Amino acid sequence: MFHETRSRAENALNKFREPSKFLRAWVEAPLTTGAVAPSGPVLAQRMAEFVPVQSQNPVLELGPGTGPVTKAILEAGISKERLTCLEYSPDFCEHLSEKFEGLNVVQGDAYNMHPSLGHIEPNSLCAVVSSLPLISRPMEFRLKCIRDAFALMRPGAPFIQFSYSLASPVSLKSKMFSWSKTGWIVKNIPPARVWIYRKPF
Repeated sequence: MFHETRSRAENALNKFREPSKFLRAWVEAPLTTGAVAPSGPVLAQRMAEFVPVQSQNPVLELGPGTGPVTKAILEAGISKERLTCLEYSPDFCEHLSEKFEGLNVVQGDAYNMHPSLGHIEPNSLCAVVSSLPLISRPMEFRLKCIRDAFALMRPGAPFIQFSYSLASPVSLKSKMFSWSKTGWIVKNIPPARVWIYRKPF
């Protein structure tokens, strides 16, 4: 009984630690963290659904934070060996490395990603999954991020981005991608939707 009670207490404490860690990061750097809480499991699972798990090519996650989307990607069937997580915060990098032992976590800037991702071959990624707060940056930075990601992605591969906004985080007038979107995921707090931008064939 004691061990069961202790286990439940530790689980409850761990559930509190991640949101509080995320909130602290947002207070310290709102432009790089972008949200006051991690993505909910329903939103994370919806994002992971667009990753082509049947492919043998690598996957890149941008801005994983405390790892809710990372968890969903792995549970969808992507092996740790195929997944690279690019995270700006050293604290989150340490957290991810402890939470997902053996995961390739890289500390770096997603808006200037190439210096940190030399191990990824051009035109090799089958998907990029992003939780970046794109709308906090000027449009030119948002488009550069997608353009740089496309240089590493296979033709037709999806750049998967969630947003709380009514409008697309990047201009849909751009000719460099095709796009689609999901309906609102109302079980997430706040409600969000997933935008999918595909590299042209």
